Amino acid sequence: MAGVEHCPTEGSPGSPYYFQLSYFTIYLTKGIEILEYYTKVPFYHVLFEAVLVIWIYRLITSKTFRFREQKIELTEKEEEELIEEWQPEPLVPATPTYDLDVITPKVVEGKPGHTLKIDDMECLNFATFNFLGFVGNDKIEDTAIKSLHRYGVGSCGPRGFYGTIDVHLELEERLAKYTRTEEAILYSYGFSTIASAIPAYSKRGDVVFCDKGVSFAIQKGLVASRSRVMWFEHNDMEDLERLLLEQKEKDEKNPKKASVTRRFLIVEGIYVNYGDIAPLPKLMELKYKYKVRIFIDESASFGVLGHTGRGLTEHFNVPIKEVDLVSVSMENSLATIGGFCCGTTFVVDHQRISGAGYCFSASLPPMLASAAIEALNIMEQKPDMFDDLREKAKLLHAELDGLQGLVCEGSEESPIKHLRLLEQLETIDDEEDKLKEIVAIALRNGVALTIARYLKDDEKFLPPPSIRVTVNVQLTKEEIKRGAQVIRQAAEQVFG
Repeated sequence: MAGVEHCPTEGSPGSPYYFQLSYFTIYLTKGIEILEYYTKVPFYHVLFEAVLVIWIYRLITSKTFRFREQKIELTEKEEEELIEEWQPEPLVPATPTYDLDVITPKVVEGKPGHTLKIDDMECLNFATFNFLGFVGNDKIEDTAIKSLHRYGVGSCGPRGFYGTIDVHLELEERLAKYTRTEEAILYSYGFSTIASAIPAYSKRGDVVFCDKGVSFAIQKGLVASRSRVMWFEHNDMEDLERLLLEQKEKDEKNPKKASVTRRFLIVEGIYVNYGDIAPLPKLMELKYKYKVRIFIDESASFGVLGHTGRGLTEHFNVPIKEVDLVSVSMENSLATIGGFCCGTTFVVDHQRISGAGYCFSASLPPMLASAAIEALNIMEQKPDMFDDLREKAKLLHAELDGLQGLVCEGSEESPIKHLRLLEQLETIDDEEDKLKEIVAIALRNGVALTIARYLKDDEKFLPPPSIRVTVNVQLTKEEIKRGAQVIRQAAEQVFG
């Protein structure tokens, strides 16, 4: 009838009972299929699944840990005895005796030029890396002060986020021009320069051939790269070629893997921990023979080697374009803060988006960049200082020859020398104690020296203990001879 709604019967498709019946039929059908399946499969298969289900159920429902409640009753006397015996752990560990001189160091007053004022005593400076004597230079100081008034103290931001100031771009341009490369990139901290450059290029799966005598900054860069590192003996080209040949044989066995594996060779121009010069001509020969990319850290050789201070490539007359990347800390010869890398444009630009120290560190304070520019100006105006520095380095090397109980290590032209014991003692601490005696005697006689310091637990290959002796261009020949004579007398007093 019109106006009367149709009411579905229980068996009709529109009825809710119809849908319940349909679901029941489906479940029943599935159950029968599962039952038929288990009647066909082997019994051990059914048993295994049953045990597995029970085991999973127990894992879900059981507690992770079950402790038995054991309540121990202590008498009042026992509680008092435990309280008396208890000793709290110290907030800081006990201070080792060998670190006392680090905790209470000698205090330097004034500017560390070619002389140092230590505890009110004027001493000749044979301890710092002020090779060109730029610390305290009037022109550099005036330039830095003017920059301070113009730009303020710092940019307070990374280079990519409002931290780039025109003086940074000017310094990068000047550095590229001075090193005769296409481009340079500026870092705000010397340590982070090479430590950021290495992992920017070398990644997991790549191979790095590295000298065992490299600095701690290079070691940290290698750790960050997660590459496979093959260490060769310090400045041993035969050992390096042996490793290169091993890698070549591996590549020939697996050409597919070799096609995607990059190979790097990392050395220092002048090794800070040893004072000797890397044999660049032989390194370049191996570079082309075994198809590796070469990185050179010239933190100690820039502003030292070469007729105009351009570093290792100028020293050996090798075109710098043949070196893939050069890294320099400006905290030595340039007497400022920060560092830079230079090379071809397509290589250097990669660091602007992948160099951690560049991308995530606040940019170099403008006054320090201005100081570096003025230092470059002086280096261009007075190229004779580099020949003078090398002659004085050779003089110091000759004067330190034949010391009693000590041997002078390092290249003649290097301004860094290391005095090490002729005969090893039982422990490193004993060796350091002997060297400290010499340093103390020299200090009392007006010569400032220093023990080479290392992070003993973190160094990959800990160098032997040594007295590091450095020379700067401001020292006169008479002062160098007098300093060497004081060291000689101190060695005779200790080992005589």
